[in-house]
Parts: sequence; C-alpha cells; structure tokens
Amino acid sequence: MAFAEKFEDLEIWQQAQDLAVRIYQLFGPDNASRLDFRFNGQIQSAAVSISNNIAEGFDSGTTPEFARFLRISKRSCAEVRSMLHLAERLNYIDSVEAATERESAEVLSKRIAAFIRKLK
Repeated sequence: MAFAEKFEDLEIWQQAQDLAVRIYQLFGPDNASRLDFRFNGQIQSAAVSISNNIAEGFDSGTTPEFARFLRISKRSCAEVRSMLHLAERLNYIDSVEAATERESAEVLSKRIAAFIRKLK
C-alpha cells in the first residue's frame, strides 16, 4: 500500500476525524440541551467508527482487507447521515446544522468510495 506511510497521512482519515469532532460538539456532554444520552452515544459511536475503521483497515496489511474496512467506514457515514435526519426531526439540532453535517458525511462517503476504487 504505497499511497501513504501511515493512516494519519490519509486525507479521508483526517476528514473523518474532523466530522467526529463536529458530531461530538453537537451531541457531546458540553451541550446540556441534548439530554438523549442513548441517541448521543449512538451518533458519536457511528462518527468515531468512520476514522477508526480507516485506521484499522490501513494497518490490516492487505489491500482486500483495507477495502473491506473502508466499506464499513462508508456504512458508518450513512448511519451518521440517517441519525442527523432523525436529530433534525426530533428538534435536537436545527435544519442548517443537520444539512451541513449530512453534506459533510456524504462528501466523505464519496471520497471513501473513490479511495476504494483506487485500491482496485
């Protein structure tokens, strides 16, 4: 795998980390107005899973295994997007916040898909 020396060098990993930070800011413990801890934990877990699976796949040592973990990351992007729709419907976040982060997750998902194609 000659595209990077370490997973931290991958742009998709960096972008996934950025998304997770923003999700934590929206649904984290510092935001006292969001008291649905089960929901918060689920969306945080899905967001963190994106970068963690990129890292784990990178260090798997094989291209097919890396691609498998990237597909898992892509599915986690979809989970985040789905939960953002629900958060908006439940009035946990406003429509602008929801749309902004859904778009970020969608763009990241497309970049992960492009990276998977590059691996083949």
